[in-house]
Amino acid sequence: MPDILRDAALAVRENAHAPYSNFKVGAALRTAEGQVFVGCNVENVAYPEGTCAEAGAIAAMCAAGARTIAEVYVVAGSPDPVPPCGGCRQKLAEFGAGDVPVTLATVAGAERRTTVAELLPGAFDAGYMA
Repeated sequence: MPDILRDAALAVRENAHAPYSNFKVGAALRTAEGQVFVGCNVENVAYPEGTCAEAGAIAAMCAAGARTIAEVYVVAGSPDPVPPCGGCRQKLAEFGAGDVPVTLATVAGAERRTTVAELLPGAFDAGYMA
């Protein structure tokens, strides 16, 4: 499955709207049911009104009625694999368990494998709202 997610993330990255930073990011996620959803970053001249690739993939997943992430792949044109921003880490934790694998990658092929829990230790969750 990582190859499918990698290919999907690389492909959607090309659709990113990044005229200000020129930093394109693509994300692909697989649901527990095996569906794949993608997202790319979309910048806006009125910073910080843009959206991240991970947020776009999660929004597409929710729009389709799915709610559980089973695996994530994020790719950027950077020298080293880039982790999600803090907000996207929280979004991933909203829909994915701590052991959900997250692969961070570069377009050149370098990869770093981690998990949602490693990206966001001590995540705030609904248990705190009880």
